[in-house]
Amino acid sequence: MNSFFGGPVLPTLLKLVIASVAVGIVLAVFGIQPVDLWRDFLDTIGRIWQMGFDAIDWSFRYLLLGAVVVIPIFILVRLWSLLVERKKD
Repeated sequence: MNSFFGGPVLPTLLKLVIASVAVGIVLAVFGIQPVDLWRDFLDTIGRIWQMGFDAIDWSFRYLLLGAVVVIPIFILVRLWSLLVERKKD
């Protein structure tokens, strides 16, 4: 247990309590509430999640748009090369 806390448990817990109170006072001075921090954190995670799916949607649309042009050209080129090879034989 001491290795997890980085030393004796009781003094470490006391330091954590003092640091928590000090940070709590500073945050209260700025009008920040714990609920606001959690709400902002969860909103940020949600926005990052949504941005990921938006990026997938964006790339899929361009993939389809490009495929509409590229795939037919590829097929035509392959058919053309097969016809040219048959004429050589």
